[in-house]
Amino acid sequence: MPDDNASILMLGDIVGEPGLAALERNLPGLIKRYGADFVTANGENASLFGMTAEDARRMLAAGVDVVTSGNHIWEKRDFWPFMDGEQRVLRPANYPPPAPGRGFILIRKGKLRFLVINLQGREYMTPIDCPFRTFDKVLAEAEQDGDAPCAVLLDFHAESTREKEALGFYADGRASVLAGTHTHVQTADEKILPEGTAYISDLGMTGVLDSIIGMDRDICMERARKQIAYPLRAAEGATSVHGIRAVLTETGRALSIERFSARQLA
Repeated sequence: MPDDNASILMLGDIVGEPGLAALERNLPGLIKRYGADFVTANGENASLFGMTAEDARRMLAAGVDVVTSGNHIWEKRDFWPFMDGEQRVLRPANYPPPAPGRGFILIRKGKLRFLVINLQGREYMTPIDCPFRTFDKVLAEAEQDGDAPCAVLLDFHAESTREKEALGFYADGRASVLAGTHTHVQTADEKILPEGTAYISDLGMTGVLDSIIGMDRDICMERARKQIAYPLRAAEGATSVHGIRAVLTETGRALSIERFSARQLA
């Protein structure tokens, strides 16, 4: 890979203690294998559900540069002050003020300046502020900074594939990568959009393979069969780390995108 290009890893939702352990075990090898210059991971379910300060510190210590999240970030209220103090842990930017924390960060690392944006969808989810308008607002604010971004990485935490694809084309040429999260199921639609944005509808998850989206399958089946909200717990067993690797030019245009699974590392 030419010296002026950058290798980016974006990892899917980390689910419970098994997901955290899988991240710690596999991320150093993934960084080495792909020569990664920058790493993001979605951690909103690290504590099943929500996140703790300890979880966030573990992810950052494992090699994650920015931790993104979604609707479950609010599950543990005692975590909110941590978000105010740790800029590398994001909540979706389109929650209306005065939501704790921040929804984006502009950070320089290695060859590029990175703008990482976290947004949440509205179709089949809580109808918060518009993610399209919020994307425009964040870009405009970042461009006013004297250290404007070269690469824009967007975690769009959304249920609807239609909404994800719509934001992908809306951001095409302005975002370097748009990666969906939330469903925990990795999609096979990775591509470079016409104006140079790398896109995938969902990164997948980091957690137990023999599970229902990282949760104990028996409990999930009982919930579905009986319509009773039995308390969920993380599944046990072999794990996998899902995500994408994208290669960007020095101007932030995507040259390639590929899915990966840590199962392939065995």
